[in-house]
Amino acid sequence: MKNASAADGGTGRLHRLGRWCATHAWRIVILWLVLLVACTVADRRWGGSFADSFSLPGTSTQTGADLLKAHGVTSGTSAPIVIKSDQGSVADHQAAVAAAVKNLQQLPDVTAVSNPLTTPGAVSAKGTIAQINVTFTSNPAGFDHAYVGKVDDAVQPLRSDHVSVDYGDPLGQLAAPKAADLTSEAIGLGVAVLVLLIGFGSVAASGLPLVTAVVGLVVGLGGLGLLASQFSFGQAAPTLAAMMGLGVGIDYALFLSTRYRALLQEGAEPTDAVGRTVATSGRSVLVAAATVAMALAGLYVSGMSFIGTLGAAAGLTVIVAAAASVTLTPALLGLLGRRIDRLHVRTPVAEPTGTNDVWHRWAAKVGRRPWLFLIGGLAVLGILAIPVGSMHLGHIDAGAEPTTSTDRRAYDLITEGFGPGANGPVTVVTRLDSQQAADPAQSQTLANTLQHDLSTVHGVASVTPPKPSPDHALLVSTVVPATGPQDQATTDLIHTLEDDTVPHALAGTGATGYVTGPTVSGQTFTDTLVSKLPLIIGVVVAAAFVLLLCVFRSPLVALKAAVLNLFSIAAAYGVVVAVFQWGWGGDLVGVSEKVPIESYVPMMMFAIIFGLSMDYEVFLLARIRETWLHRADNHLAVATGLAATARVITCAALIMTSVFLAFMLSPNVVVKMLALGLGVSVILDATVVRLLLVPATMYLFGRTNWWIPGWLDRVLPRLDPEGPHEAPPETVA
Repeated sequence: MKNASAADGGTGRLHRLGRWCATHAWRIVILWLVLLVACTVADRRWGGSFADSFSLPGTSTQTGADLLKAHGVTSGTSAPIVIKSDQGSVADHQAAVAAAVKNLQQLPDVTAVSNPLTTPGAVSAKGTIAQINVTFTSNPAGFDHAYVGKVDDAVQPLRSDHVSVDYGDPLGQLAAPKAADLTSEAIGLGVAVLVLLIGFGSVAASGLPLVTAVVGLVVGLGGLGLLASQFSFGQAAPTLAAMMGLGVGIDYALFLSTRYRALLQEGAEPTDAVGRTVATSGRSVLVAAATVAMALAGLYVSGMSFIGTLGAAAGLTVIVAAAASVTLTPALLGLLGRRIDRLHVRTPVAEPTGTNDVWHRWAAKVGRRPWLFLIGGLAVLGILAIPVGSMHLGHIDAGAEPTTSTDRRAYDLITEGFGPGANGPVTVVTRLDSQQAADPAQSQTLANTLQHDLSTVHGVASVTPPKPSPDHALLVSTVVPATGPQDQATTDLIHTLEDDTVPHALAGTGATGYVTGPTVSGQTFTDTLVSKLPLIIGVVVAAAFVLLLCVFRSPLVALKAAVLNLFSIAAAYGVVVAVFQWGWGGDLVGVSEKVPIESYVPMMMFAIIFGLSMDYEVFLLARIRETWLHRADNHLAVATGLAATARVITCAALIMTSVFLAFMLSPNVVVKMLALGLGVSVILDATVVRLLLVPATMYLFGRTNWWIPGWLDRVLPRLDPEGPHEAPPETVA
């Protein structure tokens, strides 16, 4: 009784919230408009920037980097400026090079600039390509975009002297165009309008979810921009947040408006219909949003702030979308009242009535042969998941960027002039003991041995002689791989150096070696994520199981939902591997070469897909359970729930898929990966999972779906997605 009362109170509060928003609609609308303007203005005035930056505390890679800084070898962050002479060699433009170097040295936040004409190895063998190495006080990718103009002015003497200039990463990240490109969002909204008009007929009912979603998205992105001024967020954070916020924002408002229109058709008064809508579908929205946010929060289990903040960025817009759905949507429904269907392009429809519609017939068909549909659905997901076995995780470098970007041109010039491995050199740091540091002869002997061992490793293109640090405490050598940073051969080389070559060369000497550098950091980042992925999967799945157990009061339903989601996630992984790593149709998505799967993409995809899958699971199972609690007929409950949610979930899935796939227009390959993976997962959830696997399994388990031990039912909190109901006595054992 205590749990039931709590549930009643929660539903009563939601019902009152819906009625209050409907009767005080203009207050709510004005409040959200004020929030929209305030967040937008504040973001433009005080908002931060987004740049990829991460640390790996406790790793050998980070220790090596810290030693270089502590002993005066490096300071700040370096970036190459790559130049190519269009007429003769770089040496023929000595005056222009000197002028550019001098100008760069005078820029704020620059601590050192190398002159390639006086730096060994900085000019290519043919003499036409050179690298100016610029060291900044911090990562230049996080500087204000206006800083690029200062760099452009500094290198103008080179361009005026017929020398091309391009910026390598991370300066190239800053130089990328920052103008807001809303093409993807516009495409998503355009498809949403079309789908809603065809699916529901009413102009007002179609426009309302879009208004709510856009307002929530702008507020969420403004808040994210303000957070970026205090915390570090990756480059993909705002795009990922926009994808999630827009997709779920439309979905959540659509579920509410559909239930409201169905209640009106049943004869309810508008204000009461709004209250009942928020108390039922609004409750499902909050449960669904909590599931998504929980899955995204699980990314913090990785122990890496870079990954955690990406999840936080997406979770922020999801939470704002849910808040807008249960406040702004009821307010707009209150303003529209019965006029919600006045403007229409076809006969407005909400939820199907009767038992002879196409969805009831489909449910009956599945019910007659559930094993066939279950095996068929699992076979489809299994075939799509086959490529997962060959997944190669790595870091996508500038070589995968469009040729129009300056960092891609710099990457190609370095490859042309110095070899592909020059884009990802590896630094070997050797910390000497006190005796070696004090004896140059011992230090030199060790340096010779180390250079010899490094140069004989397969896959090494060149090795610089180990040089002592200013205080003679370290020996520092640079290893240039024979292959590019994202090649599997380079990954193998890094592991060989770390695990075999360096320890073997220094064994018994008292010195300690570390392998570091940006490419090594990227690989260590990947290795760390791979080791953390099982933990994240376990935490998210366990948390989702407990949440669904509280919601649906069924261990079997909760377990089935979690397991089926794992199958759909594996299938989405397989499609991403086939397109990007195998190159199947890569040209169609704007990727001209095969690339590894970005190390954090599987982790991000898992959290997002698991959360979004639970969205549709919650909405579908909530309607199934609602009928079950009233009729205690499992077959009828499955058919009724499927029919009641078919139109709205199908439209929602089409909209979310279009939103995600539209972001494949982004030039960022990582965003393309996420967009394709998320789009495919939504398609699979709305078709294979919802139409085949869920009804088939629920038919097979029958009344066992709703069994729960009595003791467990008593101790679990009640989070009924459609409000409290009296369960049939036989459902509790």
